[in-house]
Amino acid sequence: MGALVSLEGGDRSGKSTQVRLLKAHLESRKVPHVLLREPGSTAVGEVLRRLLLHSGPDGMEPLTELFLFAAARAQLVREVIRPCLARGLLVVVDRYLDSTVAYQGYGLGINLEIVRTVNRWATDGVVPEITILFDADPAGTLDARDDGGAPDRIEARGLAYHRRVREGYLDCAAREPERIRVIDATAEVMEVHRQVREHLEPLLAQVSGT
Repeated sequence: MGALVSLEGGDRSGKSTQVRLLKAHLESRKVPHVLLREPGSTAVGEVLRRLLLHSGPDGMEPLTELFLFAAARAQLVREVIRPCLARGLLVVVDRYLDSTVAYQGYGLGINLEIVRTVNRWATDGVVPEITILFDADPAGTLDARDDGGAPDRIEARGLAYHRRVREGYLDCAAREPERIRVIDATAEVMEVHRQVREHLEPLLAQVSGT
């Protein structure tokens, strides 16, 4: 069997840069892997991504947002993640179930038991072996963006919202410290990358057989 890793963090925390560095590292190590993103990485997921992040109508209800993210995740798990794990690949997902707890639970105020129940339905029990959480105070990161583009629908929400998201992530990490590894995302880029490699090394060795 392969292994599932998720990468999490607030908006503009440098996560996209770390995804690119990890991709290069996996390729250099010849680790059989696939990189995915949420929502997305399936035809259904990409349609939902555009709706949720770029062209969603004003006034979308919090529960509607929750269910649309869950729908994209359910499709991804069944269409891509499970088959790739069965093939022995390292599956790296840019956002997964903890994003829903942080963004729709803590951020939008949806009851956390509802969020966790929806997550269980969507993931069908497929939980990451390791989750890397890139942590940073949103007050210091909302002015930055990895690709220089304009903020999407969720990034554009105010500082108070993004502070609640960070609180949600840190609560997730406190609840599951063995799975969720917190890295200070404000450290120097290559130092953050070094810590990512260190946390993931046992899984890389497991998947590559070295």
